[in-house]
Amino acid sequence: MQNLIYAFIQVFHNFGAATIVGLAVYGLATTRGCPRPGLGLVLAMAWAIQGISGASFGLTTYYFHHQLPDIYGVAIAALLIKIACVVLGFLIAASYVIWSKRLSLAAGHFIWIGLTALGVIALNAAAFLRWFS
Repeated sequence: MQNLIYAFIQVFHNFGAATIVGLAVYGLATTRGCPRPGLGLVLAMAWAIQGISGASFGLTTYYFHHQLPDIYGVAIAALLIKIACVVLGFLIAASYVIWSKRLSLAAGHFIWIGLTALGVIALNAAAFLRWFS
């Protein structure tokens, strides 16, 4: 049962990661002419869901083993990078939703570059977390 739960969380988490990177790249490519607060909102929600699904891995382990996963070294660094990306990605995307119509086009474009970079960094950190834990 535990492996089935992990598998479902992993599927949800993987689709979330693909959604984040895909939406960020799409936003980067399509927002040069006008702000897209709706796209920013969907991206903020995707970051929130990514954080929730990521935390679900630890909660599942805690439920079945009464302790958090035993990780160290590179895996801890990767996890901290992923957490930082989720927090920053959510905050930046949510801020974009609020302020997008007041930003210059260059500032809006720079935000989408940052959101894309955060998604790519989180996706790469996931590989290190997976294989060093």
